[in-house]
Amino acid sequence: MNIPHFLAASPLQDVIFGASLYFPPIFKAFALGFVLWLLIHHALREKIYAGDIWHPLLMDLALFVIMVSVSQWFLVKW
Repeated sequence: MNIPHFLAASPLQDVIFGASLYFPPIFKAFALGFVLWLLIHHALREKIYAGDIWHPLLMDLALFVIMVSVSQWFLVKW
C-alpha cells in the first residue's frame, strides 16, 4: 500500500509539531518581550538612569512588563 508523501510522518515533522504544541506560549512572549525590552532599554538608557522619571529599577521592570504584554498581544494577533 502506498502512503501519500504528505501523510507520511517523518521524525522531523513530529519534533517541529511537538515543539510548537508543547512549548509554553508564555515563554514565547517572555522571549520576544525580552528582545523588545533590550532594544527599548538601549535606546532609553540615559533617561532611565538619570532618575528624572522613576527609580531606574522600577522603570526597567515596568518596561519589561509592557514589552511582554505587547509581545503576547502580537503573538495572539499574528
